[in-house]
Amino acid sequence: MNPENIGRLIYRNLRVNTDPATLVVLLGLPTMYLVFFGFGYQSLITATHSHGYLFFLAPGIMATQTIMAGSLSGGILWLDKRLHMLAQLLMGPFTRLEYLLGIIFATVIYALAGSFIMLAVAYVMIGGVALDLGGLGLIVCATLLGSLIFGSIMLIISVFVKSNNTYNSIQIFIIFVLNFASTVFYPYSPSLPLVLMWLEMASTLQLVFLTSIAC
Repeated sequence: MNPENIGRLIYRNLRVNTDPATLVVLLGLPTMYLVFFGFGYQSLITATHSHGYLFFLAPGIMATQTIMAGSLSGGILWLDKRLHMLAQLLMGPFTRLEYLLGIIFATVIYALAGSFIMLAVAYVMIGGVALDLGGLGLIVCATLLGSLIFGSIMLIISVFVKSNNTYNSIQIFIIFVLNFASTVFYPYSPSLPLVLMWLEMASTLQLVFLTSIAC
């Protein structure tokens, strides 16, 4: 395993996926959630904190960056297979392990960058966030865990899926379920239907969110 080769693959994956369309999906969509949901639902939900719903929503939006970045990992592999780039890369100086590590590390970088950008947006909107080094460490650990899990799941899916439409449908379904079947947008309540309660507690995104909100 050559660290220089891994670095080249990381740079390649980051550069390919920093086009405007990808950045809009990765950063623009979560920012709109934070702005429109944060201010729009503020007056509808009884505040249990001085900052109300916006303060509750911000850690959840940060957590969603793990699955948004994880979805890129599967997309990179799927497109490389479709465009025959994977075969060309493996015929060169790169091994399969280096190729996969290049994708995984790029996913982690995207997730960390997205989480801290969302933190900066929340800081501006809320007017200040009390956060110490321990809290920052928890955010980093939660983001690392979430991006590794979701990135691995999407990589596995992309290995077996042959159709672009099928892959996109599966990806959208997973993102939708994990976003809305966790406590990202609403708090846990015993009044929820039993199926939703099970989904909330089983959702990996729930773990990332709880770790982030503990900060």
